[in-house]
Amino acid sequence: MELLEEIEKAHKRIHDDVFQTPLIYSNWLSNYCQGDVYLKLESEQITGSFKARGSLNKLKWIQEQNIKSLPVTASTGNHGLGFARACDLLGIKGKVFLPHNAVSSKVESIRAFDVEIEFHGNDPYTTETHARKTAEENGWIYVSPYNDLHIVAGQGTIGIEILNTLAKPDNVLATVGGGGLISGIGNYVKDRSPETNIIGCQPENSPEMSVSVRAGEYREVESKPTLSDGSAGGFERDSITFELCKKLVDDFILISEDEIADAIRSMIKHHSKLVEGSAGVAIASLLKYPKKFADQTSVIVVCGANISHNKLKSVLCD
Repeated sequence: MELLEEIEKAHKRIHDDVFQTPLIYSNWLSNYCQGDVYLKLESEQITGSFKARGSLNKLKWIQEQNIKSLPVTASTGNHGLGFARACDLLGIKGKVFLPHNAVSSKVESIRAFDVEIEFHGNDPYTTETHARKTAEENGWIYVSPYNDLHIVAGQGTIGIEILNTLAKPDNVLATVGGGGLISGIGNYVKDRSPETNIIGCQPENSPEMSVSVRAGEYREVESKPTLSDGSAGGFERDSITFELCKKLVDDFILISEDEIADAIRSMIKHHSKLVEGSAGVAIASLLKYPKKFADQTSVIVVCGANISHNKLKSVLCD
């Protein structure tokens, strides 16, 4: 009940400062699986990703609590961008830690907002570890991309928007990395529409959450390179999202790199929409098992559009 209440509070808190993204009917996917398929276009969200929601909800909550500690995070991608935008919007001082080898285009996107940037290490894990330690030593607030109730609640506002249009979809598909997106959406949707199947989608090269949920306990899994960089890597052993995924996710689908690439190309071909690899994972999940979704109403959360130039070039020239 606590998370459900927080999702409803988050909806009121951030409603005026994020896009209520379109939920569009896909003739292509509907015909492909002989069902009704809708796309929730978080790829059209401010900063190009659903991450704008959770970060804004967390920072607005910090303001409401009159907490003066400096909020900091570590991210080379969508979370860092959403965090930076939220700090800038609210006039809050914040800091983003980045590895020295972060992609220059992502660094420039974060620099566009009024936040401090500090470089440390040459890989995301080293940078995050340093950011957490530095935050603890200085009494700052570390803002996790997923292991935080207010972050999860912010992502859960997508569930409210989906059900405002489709009261009882048969399936909701969402890509899983740390689990914040599917935990938030799943919590709200399952409360309002218990029969809806919540389906987690992961790249075969980075399946830690699905492996752990199926095992019933945390399992560390090596993450290999993937087009789905937005969902790559594992999750913290004590993350709140692990228990939520065990409770809420009805099934997982794993997707190959070729299938991700094909989904990205197909979205351009059929919908003239550019999406990132993590969004391609969820789309590819329906393409992989069309009979599973026949004669049903399904919603695919298209989680973001921030694909790097090099990745897009490799996909289109393959």
